[in-house]
Amino acid sequence: MDTIKPSQIRAARGLLDWTRDQLVMASGVPKSTLVRAETEATTPRQSTLSAIRTALETAGVEFIAENGGGAGVRLRKDTNN
Repeated sequence: MDTIKPSQIRAARGLLDWTRDQLVMASGVPKSTLVRAETEATTPRQSTLSAIRTALETAGVEFIAENGGGAGVRLRKDTNN
């Protein structure tokens, strides 16, 4: 699993229209830890990033790896429509 960037976390929350509190509830990551991760105040543990990533992916976000065009996020295409 690739590491996600703070900007990707913020963008993913924006796509979902989630507050930090909503991501805290979905991921189980303490709010202070999430704030430090999003603002790049510290480098989070891999387990923290994994919990955040899993919560956001479960909610429908896809993380786009750094591939020359820059890392990003998008909403998963709904294949039921």
